[in-house]
Amino acid sequence: MKAGEGRVRKEHILLFIVLVAVNTLLAAFGEISSPVAPGVSSFYIAVAFMIAFALWFGGWGVLAAYLGCILGAGVVGGVPPVVNLYWSLADVWQVLIPLAAFRALRADVALPTWRDFGIFLAFGWFLNNLVGAAWGAASFAIGGVIPWSGAAGIFWSWFIGNLVVTIFITPILLVFLTPRLGKAGLLVKGTWA
Repeated sequence: MKAGEGRVRKEHILLFIVLVAVNTLLAAFGEISSPVAPGVSSFYIAVAFMIAFALWFGGWGVLAAYLGCILGAGVVGGVPPVVNLYWSLADVWQVLIPLAAFRALRADVALPTWRDFGIFLAFGWFLNNLVGAAWGAASFAIGGVIPWSGAAGIFWSWFIGNLVVTIFITPILLVFLTPRLGKAGLLVKGTWA
């Protein structure tokens, strides 16, 4: 092991700050269509980047997704503060599920094989967005932001929109930028280092 490997360095902290800023801006201003609920748009492009960030930067990417959602989608989108704290966990599930699957199944984030791409489809495209949409819609109903009768509409808009955004953006980011980030020594191999 080289000096500095396997431990948190100042570069990780700086990277985390940049990721929170980028996620916040994407969550606040990266909506392609009009909102379907406070902080929710039909095409939330931030999720595509957040997934890649978590796969590249581990726990830093997961925490940055949570804070970016709280600040960018929640605060800017007008989600009530208490609801925002647990509603924003939807973005955590959307990035943590693929991260855990890629680590557990030893998949390559650069998607060089059909196996790696299949793992991405199962955990970084379908399951994560299904769980995130269900969590988000249910959180709004539990928090009284929407009536339960509106939860299905929010769920389907969120889920379908994220499927579209994720399949078009995330694989391109992973295939083309992963090798560059690896050469630059920026990829996090474990959870934090």
